[in-house]
Amino acid sequence: MKQDLFVKICGITNLEDALQAVQCGADAIGFELSEESPRFISHKHAADIVDALPEHISKIGVFEHAERKFVRDIVHHVNLSAVQLFGDEGPDDLVNFETSVIKVFRVGPDFDVEVMKNYIVDAFLLDAHRKKSGRASGAGFDWNVAIRAKEYGRIILSGGLTPENVEDAIRFVRPYGVDVNAGIESKPGKKDHTLLKEFVARAKSIPVSYRDEEES
Repeated sequence: MKQDLFVKICGITNLEDALQAVQCGADAIGFELSEESPRFISHKHAADIVDALPEHISKIGVFEHAERKFVRDIVHHVNLSAVQLFGDEGPDDLVNFETSVIKVFRVGPDFDVEVMKNYIVDAFLLDAHRKKSGRASGAGFDWNVAIRAKEYGRIILSGGLTPENVEDAIRFVRPYGVDVNAGIESKPGKKDHTLLKEFVARAKSIPVSYRDEEES
């Protein structure tokens, strides 16, 4: 099945930004539900935002090193469409998960794409590696890694994307989707609506569609 590029706006903390993302044509909204995040949002606040969004928009909860029961409870409370998991989950940990799963890998100099081959998930998100402080480095990574990773499933490209480079990234990698957070912010947790609109417009302007491997 062919599908147009999937565009996700992550780190949403308020209804105004969420509605702007929808208006601009984004396909998904991401909520950071781990308290360690500078863009943390409570599950109650996230649920209020989800209730105000159109049904066709994917609502994705982002979790770091979270217990499966905690994730399951939040999925039900917030009515999430999918979860995005940053952590040390192995392939067996994600079998028969309660909802759609996006498994995150942070790509550093020593990252081996073959670690992805045993995972059966809905998509992989490739992000830049983090500083020792635990916060995102703000930089991108070698997009050739993402090209190689496409062998193992759908790839959502993240890490260092901005309105200025997203078109080049899409043309080079031809991913299933792109994810942006800090690259369109005025400050952590607050989106710059001009940058948001520009990012989505530029991402959607590239005539690329994803075809599932079984039909290629």
